[in-house]
Amino acid sequence: MQTVARNNFTTVKTEGGILPADLLQRIADGDVEGLTPTDYHLSGSERPNEAINRAWNRLLGAWQSFQRKMESAALTETGVSVTRDWLLTLLQELGYGRLPYQGKLTVNETDYPISHLYDHTPIHLISFRQELDSRDNSQAVKRSPHSLLQETLNRSDDHLWGFVSNGLRFRILRNNVSLTRAAYLEFDLAAMFQGELYSDFSLFWLLCHQSRVETLDGASLPANCWLERWSQRAAEQGTRALDALRDGVQEAIVALGRGFLAHPANRPLRDNLQTGTLTTQVYYRQLLRLVYRLLFLFVAEDRDLLLLPGAPADRRQQYNAYYSVSRLRRLAETRRGGPHPDLYHTLARLFALLRGGYEPLGLPGLGSFLFSERATPDLDEASLSNQDLLTAVRALAFTTEGRVRRPIDYKNLGSEELGSVYESLLELHPRLHVGAAVFELETAAGSERKTTGSYYTPASLIQSLLDSALEPVVADRLRTAALDAHGNARLQEAILDIKVVDPACGSGHFLIGAARRLARHLARVRTGDDEPAPAAARQALRDVVGRCIFGVDINEMAVELCKVALWMETLDPGRPLSFLEANIQCGNSLMGATPALLAQGVPDEAFTPITGDDKAYCTEWKKRNKKEREGQQSLFTGEMNPWEQLGNLAAAMRRLRRADDDTLTAVHAQETEYARLVQSSDYEYGKLWADAWVAAFVWEKKPEHSGGWAQPLTHEIFHKLGQNPYSEKSYWAEIRRLAAQYQFFHWHLAFPQVFTPRLEK
Repeated sequence: MQTVARNNFTTVKTEGGILPADLLQRIADGDVEGLTPTDYHLSGSERPNEAINRAWNRLLGAWQSFQRKMESAALTETGVSVTRDWLLTLLQELGYGRLPYQGKLTVNETDYPISHLYDHTPIHLISFRQELDSRDNSQAVKRSPHSLLQETLNRSDDHLWGFVSNGLRFRILRNNVSLTRAAYLEFDLAAMFQGELYSDFSLFWLLCHQSRVETLDGASLPANCWLERWSQRAAEQGTRALDALRDGVQEAIVALGRGFLAHPANRPLRDNLQTGTLTTQVYYRQLLRLVYRLLFLFVAEDRDLLLLPGAPADRRQQYNAYYSVSRLRRLAETRRGGPHPDLYHTLARLFALLRGGYEPLGLPGLGSFLFSERATPDLDEASLSNQDLLTAVRALAFTTEGRVRRPIDYKNLGSEELGSVYESLLELHPRLHVGAAVFELETAAGSERKTTGSYYTPASLIQSLLDSALEPVVADRLRTAALDAHGNARLQEAILDIKVVDPACGSGHFLIGAARRLARHLARVRTGDDEPAPAAARQALRDVVGRCIFGVDINEMAVELCKVALWMETLDPGRPLSFLEANIQCGNSLMGATPALLAQGVPDEAFTPITGDDKAYCTEWKKRNKKEREGQQSLFTGEMNPWEQLGNLAAAMRRLRRADDDTLTAVHAQETEYARLVQSSDYEYGKLWADAWVAAFVWEKKPEHSGGWAQPLTHEIFHKLGQNPYSEKSYWAEIRRLAAQYQFFHWHLAFPQVFTPRLEK
């Protein structure tokens, strides 16, 4: 089987997936259409590689001349002229001729100071002294060059692709209104020419040549050009890869589940499974978490967001060579592996180091439940053969087309796409035979989900919902805040005070979409750029997820998936994973109490018979409950209102989410404070009382009950529990059992900072 190599171009950086690494490799290998001499308008018998070599030889001299001019340029000079001389020569070798100065581009009656234009392609050339992502406050343009060009493309129907360069770096941008994060392809020209990396230049020439942006077949719209054709082909292949990855995740779980059972060193694991100390379902969940860890690290490493920003090159090299999951992917390409467990032991060691960080390898302390000892306790101390581990990694890291194995582009695979992969597994159930080392996944009868994820909200509907429901709220909040004397700070708070809640969050697809929208608004306010730089957008997204995003799901593993997806989105080099336990919770969002319902007491409808109840018994107790209610018209005095029993919980939760989370110590402090809040007597008694109200509806109502209570939970019992929980302590066990069975969820207790804002006052 042939394996397509990963991106081997050291001076090329791709973000957002418009031109992913696998496509770049195919272009370099000549494995796509549009690469013939005719396609590049070459005359006679000249081939593209001959034209590339000719351009390379001329541009090496032009680069050296540009270097000398940069070194001799006075500090008072802007550097624009010398940079543009170099770049116009570069573009001339790419077939654009000698581009005239444009000065501005008008889009919808707004002028954008774009320096040059070729047909439908804006080309913005700036000074070598200016960074592409930084604003130059000495100039009239108060936006970064990247943001300026991106905004131009996004607001124009006539311009789809564009270039921006400061002579040292050269970026290809595309209209990305419909995309979810920064998207571009960047070439490091300085490293390319200084290091004389001809293969990288060859790719640059093939991608940036004039023929790549001209319209084809006489079309008048920029959508019909080679860059767009290649980009659309990559998107289609990415969709097929995603479909194949669903199967790969399942194969990986089965390989791991079987491998741990089969390894001779894992007798304690097998004994625990046979005795029931470790249940099949808990074992399955630990396997899933192991897969989540691998996929999270695939994304983090491919996006270069894992290691500490200041980690020296030798430490990065040591990590990549001996500890990284990229190493496992490289091994999985060419090796089947043997019976030894050394690769898994190294991987388990990596997981342990990520809990608290390890500076000698440049590893940050990520913290979080995902990497904690509580997540996979039975697997961390177990053994797994190299063959089984590499089988699992191969299933996760590659897809197969015919006889060609291709790596999955995790760098540009969206977290919501990973979520759809996970969701296809949520109702698969494990079946195992410990003695025979058999582990399989089966679909439970009556709960099969289509692998297309059609039971989940499609992305187009999510975007439409955000347009109609979220954007008007943002506009209104910003409009109101703009009248405030505190200016920019108040605008930021206006956005961060918005709360988005999903009562059935699944793997977080909707929440991620909402978080990106809010983060974009927040980054715009902070930077003043309509298209903020990636670093500013990433920081804003982390802040928004911590302050604005809340979700609930009845499936425990879906809740964990949602957290993993949000962590992938907000990972920032050198910083721990955000504290999300207070924001994303497990429960049945349809079964819960509210302060208003609690204030009314137990209604007579609670005694309507349900499956298993005695109808005559229910009728008797419904009458009893009605008399109790009539005899106590007003249960609550000014000293005892349901919401006041929460004390200052809402305010404390608000302070918790506004606390610093830049360090692992700070995140641990958030975890400790949250645990203190939810274990406080006010919270516990408040939850017990709310649980009691819901429990009254599902209470076993028949004379020969199995509990230790004397009668069903009626209005009077509920009243006494509210006044003094200890007065009816015999009811506690059954209330808590029912709460766990039905997963009661009380919004005002789970998210008091969202649902009791006015009561704080």
